[in-house]
Amino acid sequence: MAAKGWRARLGAWIEAAEQVAIAVLLAAMVLVTFVQVVLRYVFNSGFLWAVEFTTFAFAWLVLFGVSYGVKHAVHLGVDAFVRLFPTAVQRAFGLLAVLAGLAYAGIMFAGAWDYVGKLYRIGIHATDLPVPRWIPYGILVVGTALLFLRLVQAGVRIVRGERTGLLADEARGTIREILGEEAGER
Repeated sequence: MAAKGWRARLGAWIEAAEQVAIAVLLAAMVLVTFVQVVLRYVFNSGFLWAVEFTTFAFAWLVLFGVSYGVKHAVHLGVDAFVRLFPTAVQRAFGLLAVLAGLAYAGIMFAGAWDYVGKLYRIGIHATDLPVPRWIPYGILVVGTALLFLRLVQAGVRIVRGERTGLLADEARGTIREILGEEAGER
């Protein structure tokens, strides 16, 4: 029981950190881009580092978003063929997708770890930002580790029968929303 408590708290903390990171990155990108546009077109000036910052922030946003999307099954895909089969076979396809995703995340993590480690040892800096290049590239390690974690969690949920796969079931969700709203209005 105590083990489940700390795992739940850790999972909640990781999810909250992902949500905060996604929100802060998006807000920072919008703010820097807006200020850059105003400075450029109104004052004929600007920040040299703005493009590099938004590029790095977007990469961070994407890599946090990938793991967050797996956690909440919001990635869209074509699963019409898989839906032709019984639930047990759909779950088998889902586990196959999880295993393929884990292999991908593992390979990416190993490559990212090696690459970021080399950047750290070499000590080169970003082009326009005054930071070592390994810091913004560190999201490769963090993002692939989070993806690996979320894929494991999805695999456990598939095995438990809580999910059938990795993709969002957009049509079923929309139908539930419509029926839920209509039931609430009656």
